[in-house]
Amino acid sequence: MNTSCSVLACLLTLPMLATAQTASQSESPSSPRWGLGLGLMVKDSPYAGEGTKTTALPLIRYEGERFYFRGLTAGAHLMHSKGFSLDAIASLRTDGISAKDFGVQELARNGINRSLLEDRDNGLDLGVAASWRGAAGEFELSAKADVTGASEGFELSARYGYGFQLGRGRLTPSISVSHLSKDMANYYYGTLNEEVARGVVDYKPGAATIPKLGLTYVHPIGQHWQFMTALQYKVLPKKITNSPLLKAGTNGEGSVMFGLSRSF
Repeated sequence: MNTSCSVLACLLTLPMLATAQTASQSESPSSPRWGLGLGLMVKDSPYAGEGTKTTALPLIRYEGERFYFRGLTAGAHLMHSKGFSLDAIASLRTDGISAKDFGVQELARNGINRSLLEDRDNGLDLGVAASWRGAAGEFELSAKADVTGASEGFELSARYGYGFQLGRGRLTPSISVSHLSKDMANYYYGTLNEEVARGVVDYKPGAATIPKLGLTYVHPIGQHWQFMTALQYKVLPKKITNSPLLKAGTNGEGSVMFGLSRSF
């Protein structure tokens, strides 16, 4: 994958960081808040031969009264109160991979000739998200669909997180589950019809449900600076791990990120 796509893929963790940052701040109406910084992401790709990537990336966050920008997601509040928000969202999907980023030998062991593969493109998703926040934590539901024609699929997600003070910082464990439609799962984890026509094995996992575990920690440094850490692990179901596009023995996908950001 080229450098720009690697950076975009790493930015997937930013919404989780932004949620932790926002939860640690007062919910009282205030002037728009920006966050700018730099982070380092280490991600273990499940795709055969892509390996582990370490990438430096910008951290950008904006929280306005009506609009917000968190990593790869932009949103507009349709309904917004102290404990509830219903938003229209647009988010960049960066699950794509260039065919050249697969490992030739790793794919060959799975019975696939890399030269017969197509790229899996990134996409833009549009949808809605509803979130509830209170003393018991935060619960979020979202539904979004690809509008670029990449996968032509959709994703439904539910997430629960509970943040609490740990020293001077805030620790937020979370658990979430995402349901990928048949079209989306087949596009990113299966083989395409044009590839099958060239002789590639026909494998389509169908609709898939992926649980995720997350942990974020935000620690203030002085009045405006924050140190952030985010860990995430996706538990991939067998119908996905059995894909010939994935490396042998894959059970999940993990990532860790460290960052330093200034709010103003």
